[in-house]
Amino acid sequence: MKELIKKTVVELQKLLEEKRKALSDFKFQIAGSKIKNVREGRKIKKEIAQILTAQKEVK
Repeated sequence: MKELIKKTVVELQKLLEEKRKALSDFKFQIAGSKIKNVREGRKIKKEIAQILTAQKEVK
């Protein structure tokens, strides 16, 4: 979390877009039964929440 607070707003926005794309890809892989590790989705959602929190603290 500390490393997220040190980033600029632009860097956080870019990272957020990447994580949201990863979550979307993950959902499609789950639907296609290509992934066995379903906990990965929980991890991605947690990272997205941390980025959003860091963005609020930076502003």
